[in-house]
Amino acid sequence: MNRTKCRSYIEETYGAAGEYPFKKDTETCVFRHRSNRKWFAVIVEIPKAKLGLSGDSRIQVVNVKCDTRLIGSFRQEKGIFPAYHMSKAHWLTVALDGTAEEETLKFLLDMSYDLTKG
Repeated sequence: MNRTKCRSYIEETYGAAGEYPFKKDTETCVFRHRSNRKWFAVIVEIPKAKLGLSGDSRIQVVNVKCDTRLIGSFRQEKGIFPAYHMSKAHWLTVALDGTAEEETLKFLLDMSYDLTKG
């Protein structure tokens, strides 16, 4: 799944509009619950090196909250990494370059939405 498809999926599934809360940053797109304003997904572009990947290019990713009991298992999957710029104990970073399974990403988005709604 790429950035555009991920954003569309989030907007259609959860009814959350993407927000750009950082004035000078037009890449970081945050999705929040309407009721409590908590973030459940953050789409951002970062250098591949921040994820331990080789190369000087940048990559689109989405950060999602995850049940702490499952984080270790998901980190073993292709395209899923310890969280970038979020608590590594509670969040994961998923590459939006097609390496992560689309169904896994949808599952993680659902979990993140549920974990942050209350």
